[in-house]
Amino acid sequence: MSDAEDIEDIRAKKREELAARAGSPSEPVHVNGAAHLEELLEENRVALVDFYADWCGPCKMLEPTVEELAAETNAAVLKVDVDAHQDIAQQYQVQGVPTLYLFVDGEPADRMVGVQEKATLANKIEQHA
Repeated sequence: MSDAEDIEDIRAKKREELAARAGSPSEPVHVNGAAHLEELLEENRVALVDFYADWCGPCKMLEPTVEELAAETNAAVLKVDVDAHQDIAQQYQVQGVPTLYLFVDGEPADRMVGVQEKATLANKIEQHA
């Protein structure tokens, strides 16, 4: 077995362990306001927040990736509609969509603008798991 196969086996086992903990939601959670976002960030040590818009083509391309990350990682995946929640988007200086924030212990740890590779996002999440 190659090193790459060993790493994939380890990652698969880790995903199963994390899923068994049932700590974070296995589907993206749609944020319905600033207070809701704060509550979710307090409840989840690691959270990936996807600032998106329904009319945004790149956001639609990223949607399957964030859904998979919600199911496969121990991070909560939160979605903020920038049209419905302009106040939250302004608070986090979101000027283009998609914009992704990685929160750790309620604080922003990373910010990414544009469509991101699943592996890139998963690695960033795993660094803080």
